Amino acid sequence: MEIIQPRLPKGMRDILPQQMVLRQHALRIVEETFAEFGFEPLVTPAVELSEILLGKYGGDSEKLIFFVQHPGGKEDLALRYDLSVPLSRVVAQYPELPKPFRRYQIAPVWRAERPQKGRYREFYQCDADIVGTASMLADAEIIALVYTILRRLGFQQFATLINNRKLLTGIGQYSGVPDARLPGLYRAIDKYERLGLKGVRKELRQEGLDATAVDRLCDLIWPADGRPASLESLRAELGHLPLAREGIDELQELLGYLPSLGVEASCYRFDLAMVRGLDYYTGPIYETVVEEPRIGSITGGGRFDGLVGRFSKQSYPATGTTIGIERILDILAERPTFSARETLVEVLVTVFSPDLVTDSLKLMSELRESGLRCELYYETDPLGTQIRYALKKGIPMLVILGPDELSAGQVAVRDLQAKSQTNVDRAAVAEYLSARLDQATDT
Repeated sequence: MEIIQPRLPKGMRDILPQQMVLRQHALRIVEETFAEFGFEPLVTPAVELSEILLGKYGGDSEKLIFFVQHPGGKEDLALRYDLSVPLSRVVAQYPELPKPFRRYQIAPVWRAERPQKGRYREFYQCDADIVGTASMLADAEIIALVYTILRRLGFQQFATLINNRKLLTGIGQYSGVPDARLPGLYRAIDKYERLGLKGVRKELRQEGLDATAVDRLCDLIWPADGRPASLESLRAELGHLPLAREGIDELQELLGYLPSLGVEASCYRFDLAMVRGLDYYTGPIYETVVEEPRIGSITGGGRFDGLVGRFSKQSYPATGTTIGIERILDILAERPTFSARETLVEVLVTVFSPDLVTDSLKLMSELRESGLRCELYYETDPLGTQIRYALKKGIPMLVILGPDELSAGQVAVRDLQAKSQTNVDRAAVAEYLSARLDQATDT
């Protein structure tokens, strides 16, 4: 029989148990914070009709959609590219949902991108969105949600960059960019970090903008004196353009709410060069970057007021964010405080000898009933072998029930992290283990 080499498709991953412990820990924080902010859970299918996904993201993004089909299938199907378009389809399909509709979804999406660190072809998105209100309070709360999650995950130095697509469109109008060229304008500005100002100018010329339009646009976004443009200076320059003025008003209102929501001033700023790549954004947009390591954005989102209207005559304003959990996990995995836990198992119950197997089973059942996560060592190997197994797996506590402990009504508890062993009364062992595990978590 031919042996098939075990391997994965490019850009796909197996997530092994040790990695899953960290992942579940981070996702638990994200999900609990979503719920704390009043968002409700939603599940949508991995596969959507192709017509649902196409025409929503923009030309470059739609080249990354995975199309799927089965033999004899009569429907054109595709794997979901993100969670925002399925959300918009749900809102249009179920008009009875109360508005504003606040939902979160944590699920995998698929994109045929070039794999690299922090970027995969199958990855999880953690989305929270508010549909049915145009209030800037909703956008402010989304930014406060991002801030709270990152703080709880242990991030200290990060900044949410905030801009507005209406303002960017106004800048395009000010610079003489035709409406049909605006998507190219967004894409070119978005490449500033990678290409620099010279590269962006070249991209804009390739998009068909004349030299005068390029100069006016670049001088406004990246002034020659190096000082970033302020909302006040932009109002003075662009206030005669209704769309630009509306974008500036929205930004000032949005930024004014953040201090009252507890968002520290050092953790957000207006950034005129931040554009977000997707075509469906219509108003405020936001993207979070960390200072170290430089891994790109770790959250992104914004207002997409027209997307629901692609599926229904009744459209609704909407705003939301995606937490880039894959990049966040890559960062957290390098931090000792997060990578220390390697297993969900808290206690290994040893088997001293074949005739004491049933006693070990009873002890394990008692510990499990008390809420402890336990594993039984199935073989009657020497105790040293059982200890080495627990150490290799990262199990913090080990219990021994030998004939001496059994006759004395006790259990030997070995703390493998503290390298200590104590005999504990059988009736009190669960309470003792819980206290030691809580103490280890606190430290």
